[in-house]
Amino acid sequence: MKKIIGAALFGIFLISCGKVENDQTMTVTGRVNGLKKGTLYLQHIPDSVLVTVDSVKINGDNAFSFKTDIASPEVFYLYLNKKDNNDINDRITFFGEPGTITINTSWNTFDTKARITGSKSHDKFEEYRKVMTRFNTRNMEIIRAAYDPEVQKDSIMMDSIQKASDKNLLRGYLYALNFALNNKDSYVAPYIALYEAADANVKYLDSIYNVLPPDVAGSKYGMALREYLIQLKK
Repeated sequence: MKKIIGAALFGIFLISCGKVENDQTMTVTGRVNGLKKGTLYLQHIPDSVLVTVDSVKINGDNAFSFKTDIASPEVFYLYLNKKDNNDINDRITFFGEPGTITINTSWNTFDTKARITGSKSHDKFEEYRKVMTRFNTRNMEIIRAAYDPEVQKDSIMMDSIQKASDKNLLRGYLYALNFALNNKDSYVAPYIALYEAADANVKYLDSIYNVLPPDVAGSKYGMALREYLIQLKK
């Protein structure tokens, strides 16, 4: 009898271990300081259309929690409908993955001051975005200069601005490609290749895909990058 009970307990132990190892649940939790009333939506893009995974109404208590199954790390959005008829600064972009992710922010600086922890993929994503912000800021400076009426009258100046824009764009592409190559073990790598450097030469994108480890290559963005490369080579 003791042997039977022991075997049963051992079987339950193995099953519970299996559940832990195969757990693909993502929990997103946190607070929106200062928010008294509104609705939070957890969203993602499974194919090509933005889809709401779940929603929660905030009415007094500004804490929230979402749970959803996730096949592999991917980009999610936390959207806040403050009922102010203004969609600006109401969506937080983060790289979701299995486990618990905490997002703490405030209602009036919702997307600009959000603190996101618990996702290694998001940490890597933020590392990339911080540097890319410099290229984007430089690009805005170039665009503003090009709209100067006095500059538009000077063909030499306009030509110089165009060269500066092309150089900045090239540097941004090179950084994105190098970041993906140098972080091939991250699920962010195929995402960057696919959505941040899709216009790059196919040989560079191919190089990124070919160095991805099996788990990353088999992820959502890894498989999407593979399909994109197949289409480019036709």
